[in-house]
Amino acid sequence: MVPHAYAQEFSLYGTDGARKYLNRDERQRVLVAMAELPTDRALFALTLAWTGARVSEVLALTPASFQIAAGIVAIQTLKRRRHCVREVPIPPELMAALDRHFALRQAPPQSANQRLWPWCRETAWRIVKLVMGQSGINGRQACPRGLRHAFGIGTLQAGVPLNLAQRWLGHARISTTAIYADAVGPEEIGFAERFWRPGSQA
Repeated sequence: MVPHAYAQEFSLYGTDGARKYLNRDERQRVLVAMAELPTDRALFALTLAWTGARVSEVLALTPASFQIAAGIVAIQTLKRRRHCVREVPIPPELMAALDRHFALRQAPPQSANQRLWPWCRETAWRIVKLVMGQSGINGRQACPRGLRHAFGIGTLQAGVPLNLAQRWLGHARISTTAIYADAVGPEEIGFAERFWRPGSQA
């Protein structure tokens, strides 16, 4: 049983009923807007969207975080008490763009552990808020956490096993990841449409 306070913290809706996550259409609009940003900002925002990581976790990435041939980024989970690193696959196109821009393969030893994006959290937040505004998205979901929630929901709707989604998101409890399964997916809409269709209950 998940404690009530813990469940409330990870609910997909606020106490006022406002949605905290981007739906599929909103996320797609945001991805398009991200791709139109200046290169370094676009790559930051797209890495945030395609890893489900927290802003501070993406800001901590260095050239050494990336396994280019494997298509994997190693992310330090910053909300755990003990040191924990999770490996998350990212789209090949994003990995190639990161490699081109930051010369990840050629990074000398002295810069292999230097942050790719030497910004503060406020700068990162402004980038996300900018693309949300450009995408016509307002409300509680128009923030980095809305992106993270959208990643969690999207993985489950795409059929990613729950335990794998848990690992990618860096959740300590699988019950936290399971909350994302509460969002209505396209398959569920399909069942509803069959129910609405005249004669479907005959």
